[in-house]
Amino acid sequence: EVQLVESVGGAVQPGGSLRLSCLAAGFDFTKYDMSWIRQAPGKGPEWVSAINSGGDKTYYADSVKGRFSIARDNVRERLTLEMVSMVPEDTALYYCARCNSPVGASTTVQATCVLRGDWGRGTQVTVSS
Repeated sequence: EVQLVESVGGAVQPGGSLRLSCLAAGFDFTKYDMSWIRQAPGKGPEWVSAINSGGDKTYYADSVKGRFSIARDNVRERLTLEMVSMVPEDTALYYCARCNSPVGASTTVQATCVLRGDWGRGTQVTVSS
């Protein structure tokens, strides 16, 4: 079965940085677009970034553009998210997700990754002073 395991998150002060990783197993990682999704307390899920199967196309939500960077290693079957200049609004559970269809454009991430994708168990990220 599909297995997606996020690394331990952490707590950081505003302006700080954090790196998340996701280990994938149980499917052909090289053939799937991947995504990072987050959910803040009392709010619905929000996609923050996605990357195509080849790793040459990336997509970012406006809220994180210029601050977060997504990447993948198709040999090691790993997905990463580098976060810098973090703000309290970044506080959330972060999920690694396999999208059920190629993304192609930022407008499709919600449907293909958030609603129809397969999520990991999540990891907590807290930004506070």
